[in-house]
Amino acid sequence: MVNGAASDTELRRRAWDAAAQVVDPEIPVLTIADLGVLRDVSIRDGEIEVAITPTYSGCPAMNMIAVEIELALERAGLGRPVVRTVLSPAWTTDWMSDDGRRKLRDYGIAPPRPGGGRRALFGVEEVACPQCGSTDTATLSEFGSTSCKALWRCNSCREPFDYFKCH
Repeated sequence: MVNGAASDTELRRRAWDAAAQVVDPEIPVLTIADLGVLRDVSIRDGEIEVAITPTYSGCPAMNMIAVEIELALERAGLGRPVVRTVLSPAWTTDWMSDDGRRKLRDYGIAPPRPGGGRRALFGVEEVACPQCGSTDTATLSEFGSTSCKALWRCNSCREPFDYFKCH
């Protein structure tokens, strides 16, 4: 429980700001806010509750993310929050911020396009190479360096790259 004169609105804003700085342990250039994993921060009877949604069911990073959220809020002087995992609605790449997509590309991972999950369902997926920008690319493996990425190759510059899978 947080003591003090801060209103619930101010407390929620401070808690959101602290939680939003937590980075994804698998892709450290992205915050959980960039990914859209940070879903909500609420105040209930003076206690902070943070809701997070995994990028896919069984994501091994979620336990570490929950611990990092607790630490971030404690460092901000807000006490230990209740961190709740929310599975419905299921996470989608459409929840990623434009800044998050840019950070992925700059890091060398092809970001999903907004609405990419729906295109992928119908087999019309165009992935731009994060090195040269060409869309003449091909899937090498549906399994990349982590479960949320696939391995692709650019047919123009011939470089392999990770692609953040659409969900």
